[in-house]
Amino acid sequence: MKSILAALRAKKTLVSDGAWGTFLHKKGLKPNEAPELWNLTRPDDVYNVAKAYIDAGAHLILTNSFGGSRIKLEGYGLADRAYELNKAAAQISRKAAGDTALVMGSMGPTGKLLMMGDVSPEEMYVAFKEQAVALADGGVDAILVETLSDLDEAQIAIRAAKENTSLEVLCTLTFEKTVQGEYRTMMGISPSDAVEVLKAAGADVIGANCGNGIAGMIDVVKEIRRVDPLVPVLVHANAGLPYFKEGETCFPEGPDEMASQLSDLIAAGANIVGGCCGTTPRHIARMVEVVSGLEQ
Repeated sequence: MKSILAALRAKKTLVSDGAWGTFLHKKGLKPNEAPELWNLTRPDDVYNVAKAYIDAGAHLILTNSFGGSRIKLEGYGLADRAYELNKAAAQISRKAAGDTALVMGSMGPTGKLLMMGDVSPEEMYVAFKEQAVALADGGVDAILVETLSDLDEAQIAIRAAKENTSLEVLCTLTFEKTVQGEYRTMMGISPSDAVEVLKAAGADVIGANCGNGIAGMIDVVKEIRRVDPLVPVLVHANAGLPYFKEGETCFPEGPDEMASQLSDLIAAGANIVGGCCGTTPRHIARMVEVVSGLEQ
């Protein structure tokens, strides 16, 4: 097990991986199929996604476990296999990363709303605990709680990972720009609202993913930095804002366009940069080139 914080002390900027879901869909994953099941039924395809990002030069990669909580898996009839699926996800990414990169165990939202009583805080904690322990047992170096919009759910997930593993925990929320020009999660949380709450819950690294291209993420990072100039910040940006063409979701920014904005994102205060929806190994390879050039 290696330390992301130690890696950041040794190297000012780290590059993470890019999109997983769209990659798996291109390999044949169906819309009504649990991606996490592929960790057991099609592990080679999952490994190839992870390895593609390693080959692109990523310093960090994720695991195929975004929807791996038993609460989320229940919709596929897989709740009782949560531990098995998450451990397998970690083992696949660990194998791809070897000793060349660090692995972050992905834990996404449960899809249930605490405020509506869909699930209790205790049930949510138990589900995230099971997922975090399984990822740790599979060999991840850290846990990334990602794509959250509810601060209460984020705090529960962070605590479940912190209290039941010895791993560093990172947490990203998803912000979108309002008509007033502000950035908010679906639950109305701003980047500045989140900083101290996530840190107090135990997050070692905070940040944002999805919802924005790099241009929007620059504003999000600047807002975080106005509250805290020191906390490590992770950003996984989309390849621009999505649009629909002939029934398909498309993303406008290619590798060069995303890379051209990366130095501004880093200057704003991002310490870990990578991709979310619409990004590919080619996007990540260009990011690695930019980061390498900035460090020379």
